[in-house]
Amino acid sequence: MKTRYIRSLCAALLLASPATLAFDYGTTGAIDTPTARMQDDSTFSSTIAYDGLTQSYALTYQLTPWAEGTFRYTGFEDFFHWDRNYEAKIRLIEESNNFPQLSIGIRDMFGTGVFGSEYIVASKSIGRVDATLGLGWGRLAGKQSIGNPLKLVHHSFATRTAQTGVGGTLSSGDFFSGEGVGLFGSLIYSLDSLPMSLIAEYNPDPYAWEVSRGAESPASPFSAGLNWDISPNISLGLSLQNGDRVGLRFTARNSTSNSPLPYQPAPFVKPESELDLRNPDGSSFDPWFVKLRDEARIGGVDVRAAKLNKEQSLAQVEVIRGGHRSWPDAIEEAHNAASVSLPSTVKRVLYVTNEQGHLPNTITLPILGAATGQGLARSMERMSILPGRSIESATNEIQAADEELTFALDLSNKIILFDPNNPLGYQFYLNLSTGYRLTDSVTLRGSFAVDLLNNFDGNDRPSDSVLPHVRSDAARYLSEGASGLDSLYLDKRGSVNKYIHYRTYAGVLEQMYSGVGAEALYQPYQSRMAFGLSGNWVKQRDYNASFDHLDYDTITAFGSLYWATPFYNYDAALHVGRYLAKDVGGTFELRRTFDNGWMVGMWATITDVPFDTFGEGSFDKGIFIQVPFETLFGGGPAANYKTVVRPILRDGGARLEQFSGTIWWDLRGARYDVFAE
Repeated sequence: MKTRYIRSLCAALLLASPATLAFDYGTTGAIDTPTARMQDDSTFSSTIAYDGLTQSYALTYQLTPWAEGTFRYTGFEDFFHWDRNYEAKIRLIEESNNFPQLSIGIRDMFGTGVFGSEYIVASKSIGRVDATLGLGWGRLAGKQSIGNPLKLVHHSFATRTAQTGVGGTLSSGDFFSGEGVGLFGSLIYSLDSLPMSLIAEYNPDPYAWEVSRGAESPASPFSAGLNWDISPNISLGLSLQNGDRVGLRFTARNSTSNSPLPYQPAPFVKPESELDLRNPDGSSFDPWFVKLRDEARIGGVDVRAAKLNKEQSLAQVEVIRGGHRSWPDAIEEAHNAASVSLPSTVKRVLYVTNEQGHLPNTITLPILGAATGQGLARSMERMSILPGRSIESATNEIQAADEELTFALDLSNKIILFDPNNPLGYQFYLNLSTGYRLTDSVTLRGSFAVDLLNNFDGNDRPSDSVLPHVRSDAARYLSEGASGLDSLYLDKRGSVNKYIHYRTYAGVLEQMYSGVGAEALYQPYQSRMAFGLSGNWVKQRDYNASFDHLDYDTITAFGSLYWATPFYNYDAALHVGRYLAKDVGGTFELRRTFDNGWMVGMWATITDVPFDTFGEGSFDKGIFIQVPFETLFGGGPAANYKTVVRPILRDGGARLEQFSGTIWWDLRGARYDVFAE
């Protein structure tokens, strides 16, 4: 049953992409050995593999054109053990006419050492055959065909330990170590008339760890297999491994850098409640503003305020991008509406961007000719980007009271992964979420869960943490509070001036904590760097999702440094401060975000909690994944499914995920470099 549920989870992540041969460990390779090949840049893949000895579930991401990373969760059939491990592979030399492609990799970088191995591997295409030969350390050393050449560099390379304890730490002392190295290799033949490949592999791994626990030794180091590209998105692998085990692998991929689907707003019908809207002072809207707002909403953009300065032939317009993923696209739609709505005396429009209540940038455009075609194109080419500002004394302004109460009823899920007693803990529930805009900057937000189905009773291992149980009792919250209030808080956002943005909030912040807090962000104009401060006082909620609380309370605070790198859409952040368990340290985040809404990233936190005190995993780390809904279901508003894959949930390095340095990430779509590209 558990295996079927895990497979269902992975199947939900199987999305489309170009076909690339991935092996049972998820990384690009043959059957159980790697090749020097890489997937296409920004490819995200999921792999499910079973070989009679293990069942393995892997998430792999092509970090750059020359670097590939994999997270795996592997269970052993013959004895009770589940293992989490990471692999990284880097291309050193790209294939040419005269030289093979050369890559170097490390398997089980942060794990327990069960799969620990390193390799240098070369691959060369010869007609329809892709030939691979590699040198392996650790498990891939096998019977150690030759002596370890790195012993000539330093004697320490001759010694290799068997395991690294509870895992989670970088086992760098073992990398490329051992008395000897082994040879491994493969031949992959691509059929001409069918979307299939035939695979032959030599794998020297003696499976010593498995044999020491009762498994049989491999009958042969040779394996053979067949890979079938069922579609450009999905591949199926069948193999006979080590002469006596049948393996089955299922892989699917998606290119996270695909162009975003064009946004198609629903046909606009003006609500009857808006037929007689007025300014805050009771005056009627100007006719041009009514037309501007209606025309903009036809294009999926919301106009909040405007001011016309006839003497300067200038119009100032505050806009919200609505369902558009791209701010430049939203500005183009707004300018199209302005070109047909504003008086003919207006020659230039200044657009104030409103991103979740913050005003990060101001875009100016001339009105040149027709609203579409060449005139609009020439206008967009003359875009100027200025610091953010507000419209002083706007003559036309939508009042907060005119905003409708928004609410949604969705089928949602919560997941706890990697508990050996219950590898996939899940809940499906109805989620009623609401938001009510009280003023221009204050919103009341809330959500209520109604449980439909869950299996959290399988997560029955009590926490063994010696730290305050700030996160490790999560399964108890999900079990005893399966239905109830998830959140209910006031959220105030705004911009103090051109460069400083803020957020304050108070109430029931999440399932485990209530409290109050604030955040400020300093974003210099045109800079790729930004600085932030955040702080919270929180009190731990009772397990039953009510308004009751436990005795534990604490203060968390962080100073943050952000960098929008110029490399491959990567953004980085460093947060230093005090965490929920009162430990002190730092969190490093790295995220890669695309215009289509995809985001893949990782984080790692090191605090003053010793690794042994932290427990299994040694320190907090994990993976961010954001999937745009239109990727799953086709067109629609710019909404995303966000999830976190955390190898193990412990108490060290824990923080309020949505309330500890988030403004910079919230404003990513409206940054200066987004318009300047």
